[in-house]
Order: sequence, then C-alpha cells, then structure tokens
Amino acid sequence: MKNKEELILLSRYPMKSRIIKKPVNTFSKKQKQGEQFLKNIKKRLPELKKLQEKMNGMWFVEDHVYRFYHQSYKVYYIQGLTHEIVDALLKLAPKGCILNEWFDQIVKEGSGKKFSWKHNESWLKHTRPMVEAFFHAKYFLDMACKYGKELRKAPETLPSGWALALYLFNLR
Repeated sequence: MKNKEELILLSRYPMKSRIIKKPVNTFSKKQKQGEQFLKNIKKRLPELKKLQEKMNGMWFVEDHVYRFYHQSYKVYYIQGLTHEIVDALLKLAPKGCILNEWFDQIVKEGSGKKFSWKHNESWLKHTRPMVEAFFHAKYFLDMACKYGKELRKAPETLPSGWALALYLFNLR
C-alpha cells in the first residue's frame, strides 16, 4: 500500500480491466459508523419496537391504506405517522452521518400536503407520495427493529435488510 491507498481492480469484462485508487479508511470509517448505528438501535430498541407495534396496529397502516383506496381525506393523516417514524429514525444517526438523499426526497414529497376537494380529481397524484413516504419510513423502522434484535455486532457480510438499513444514513 502506498499513501494509505489500496488498488482495487474493477472488471466488467475480463479483458477490459481498469485500476481505481480508493482510500483505505473509507471502509473502516463506515464500518465503525455502522457499529455505532447498531449500538444506537439497540439502545432505543424498546421504543422502536413500541412504535413498530403501534404502526402495525389496525388504526394505523391498515386504516390509512384503506383510506387511500377509499379516497378518504383521512389518508392525509398518514403524514403525521410518517414524521413520527422519521423522528425516531433520526435519533439513530451516528455522529457525522446525514439522512439518505433519496429517502429525504421521498419524505419531503409525501409531506406538507393539505386536503382539497380538487385533489379527488387527481387522487393518485396528491396522495400516493404520502403513502409511499410512509411505507419507506415504516420499512426502515422494521429493518431497525429486526436487526437491532438479531445482530450482536455489525456484520461484515451483510444481510440485505441490514444493508438497506445502512443506506438510511449513507453507510453502505
């Protein structure tokens, strides 16, 4: 190794290889942040599980998805549920980590909506982003709960759900 860099051979085709220099500490820094993320999850697991149970209850995910298909203005209340989950997820962030840009955009596009009777004319355009944001947030909550319970330490070989959870704060 030279200058704290390692050479990584990337090959799409065996005959067309190229060499890219990558700092060695990128992996170890993300691994440490991933370990801190898991510790943060474990520390807050009881409250995360309680929130997960609440969201899985009949009056939350079940009712709000029904309201979406029933074309009821009550689907707009799903935004508050999304923000409740996102607030809990943000408390899990390791120091120096920011929220995934795509997730942040999905939540923003599914937030701040106020019902108008005119929305009934283009229901999906106005309400689908809210439901999408909720399901993305809920899925990250589900993965945090699952792997907070199952993992003792951050693994090097990543189960897909844990790898997804790491994306929440760009740790993958």
